[in-house]
Amino acid sequence: MATPLTGLVGVRHPIVQTGMGWVAGPRLVSATADAGALGILASATMTTEQLRAAVREVKSRTDAPFGVNLRADASDAAERVRIIVEEGVRVASFALAPSRELIARLKDAGVVVIPSVGARRHAEKVAAWGADAVVVQGGEGGGHTGKVATSVLLPQVVDAVGIPVVAAGGFHDGRGLVAALAHGAAGIAMGTRFLLTSDSTVPDAVKAHYLAATVDDVTVTTKVDGLPHRMLRTELVDSLERSGRARGLLRAVRHAASFKALSGMSWTRMVRDGLAMRHGKELTWSQLLLAANTPMLLRASMVEGRTDLGVMASGQVAGLIDDLPSCAELVDRIMAEARATLRGLPPAE
Repeated sequence: MATPLTGLVGVRHPIVQTGMGWVAGPRLVSATADAGALGILASATMTTEQLRAAVREVKSRTDAPFGVNLRADASDAAERVRIIVEEGVRVASFALAPSRELIARLKDAGVVVIPSVGARRHAEKVAAWGADAVVVQGGEGGGHTGKVATSVLLPQVVDAVGIPVVAAGGFHDGRGLVAALAHGAAGIAMGTRFLLTSDSTVPDAVKAHYLAATVDDVTVTTKVDGLPHRMLRTELVDSLERSGRARGLLRAVRHAASFKALSGMSWTRMVRDGLAMRHGKELTWSQLLLAANTPMLLRASMVEGRTDLGVMASGQVAGLIDDLPSCAELVDRIMAEARATLRGLPPAE
């Protein structure tokens, strides 16, 4: 199924696996790439040395195109861009709008630039700066999220920009792909659906929590990092919702120290990154401290399997998923469902 997305990045199917921290590592990305979709390696929780090693591992596993997701506001973003260029990565994706300078540097090196946005105005900005495509995530999506549903946000963005638009938030099957294409999208991006595959390294006990969840078990909270964050409702999340400000800030400082030790980042760099985040999101200093929760709370679940100590970012679509196919099985099934759905549409009069 050829679309502007498949032509742009060189994949067989208009499907993207998003760059989920602690989840989208070399095994999942290479399996996605081999399945004919676009796998995105998550780098925000990696050091620059780990990023280079991860890119090389993916390349050792597959010859298919793949991408790397970057934090545009990270103080070492330019160094990570250099690694992407030197290692010949096909696609650079961004969780926040990258600067005009970063976009230009990547494009000059032949790297396809695909930022993720949650509002039409952000899509218009990065398109004007030269982005090759844009991922638009509606409020149904996991992790940090907005209030506008994909079905409303997607056609807004498609009408506003002249570059390929990839729809994210609420997709898991072929019917969703056809719906996105009908809205004018060039493909779909999925996080939770790829997390729940046999190729995902997330512990089985954690996957079981996702599979058992209903749509009502997925909630949005600001208690983890001060911003709206969609995740599975658990006893920990409920306790965070009940906790006071002082307790939350103390916990945030503790987790910041843990992430510093794990990542090798200096306090100076963490402060610089915090200042950049504060400027980009207009966060208060209290929210910045709370933001230190996110990497370690996610790692506790996604790496260590401690659902009692960690949180589980999730799209609402988790309530519709009940199996763990391989990436190849998932992509093949989605494409078969999409073709069947298109064949079943009534003919034009």
